[in-house]
Amino acid sequence: MNIGIFTDTYFPQVSGVATSIKTLRNELEQHGHQVYIFTTTDPHVEKDVYERNIFRFPSVPFVSFTDRRVAFRGLFHAYQIAKELNLDVVHTQTEFSMGVIGKFVARSLKIPCLHTYHTMYEDYLHYVANGKLLRPVHVKQMTLAFCAHLDGVVAPSQRVLDTLTGYGVKAPIRIIPTGVNLTKFDQKSDIDVRQKYGIDDDQPLILSLSRLAYEKNIAEVLDGMPKVLAALPNAQLLIVGDGPAREDLEAQVAQLALGEHVTFTGEINNDDVSAFYHAADLFLSASDSESQGLTYIEALASGTKIVVKAGPYTKQLLQTDALGAIFTTYDEMVDKVIECLKSPEISDQAQLAETLHEVSSEAFGERVIDFYQDAELNYEETREDSADVGN
Repeated sequence: MNIGIFTDTYFPQVSGVATSIKTLRNELEQHGHQVYIFTTTDPHVEKDVYERNIFRFPSVPFVSFTDRRVAFRGLFHAYQIAKELNLDVVHTQTEFSMGVIGKFVARSLKIPCLHTYHTMYEDYLHYVANGKLLRPVHVKQMTLAFCAHLDGVVAPSQRVLDTLTGYGVKAPIRIIPTGVNLTKFDQKSDIDVRQKYGIDDDQPLILSLSRLAYEKNIAEVLDGMPKVLAALPNAQLLIVGDGPAREDLEAQVAQLALGEHVTFTGEINNDDVSAFYHAADLFLSASDSESQGLTYIEALASGTKIVVKAGPYTKQLLQTDALGAIFTTYDEMVDKVIECLKSPEISDQAQLAETLHEVSSEAFGERVIDFYQDAELNYEETREDSADVGN
């Protein structure tokens, strides 16, 4: 198949969506399919640099997410390219600019259009006019408008499926968790993270790795550090990533006098992520805005326990305490962190292997291909039925 993936976000931008698309592309190509990325321009990519099978369209920073971009033209250019490539299916990864272009291309070429619903927008309304302009009903209306006339929707988790069905989306929906390239994380890196940041081998190390955004609730993690230090005085917290909340988080560290125990690394190269998981004794996230939580899987694939906020997805992921723990309250978070730091080894390797198999990149690619093939078949049957009615 010739597959066109339409996205507002792709490397070198760092995000879960970009990682998901890169993983999908690799798996599809390994199965012999041709994959073409239709995405936005990026200031970190030189205009004349060749990128294999990537087409970039003029874009500007998004209003409330200045590190994200939206295309402002390219509708007919994308159609012309897609027609020359003889695309068989369009897979959109955004509800905004490139997603709209992807839907137009699919309809114009009379081919199936599938979509992955990555983002739980109700968790992000505070970014737009401090939450005073948009309401959950607007998210519902936007979602229904975009998902109309789609041939399939990929939901990365049960939470996403429940949300979409609650909105009234009629397109076929399948739960297909974004896969993780397990081999990328199961081997130790040559990079010595502890040495680089001056952390001794015997110091308990907590890792926070995400975009530094307010909905990630990293402030709650910092609030818990004094109690963690009361039990484990030499513990360290490594905060990996960058984003709009960084300045406030650094101010919070100063206010809590945690400077000797908290290190901000800034954004790191995606290829180096594995080294940070392997260096840590525990991965910690207080975020309650994750549709799936790729970092949770990456940590487990690296053999690192996780302590994460309770939710439908995390409850399913952590069915035993062998792999880590979930929490609902601040006090519970602190207790679970201390408990896991005192016993950081994953005790049930069979459970770990079973959990990781379900979210492997191989399983991800196979399930998406099956969805494409079913969508193609249903699309052809629908066209034939329409032709019969016309006659």
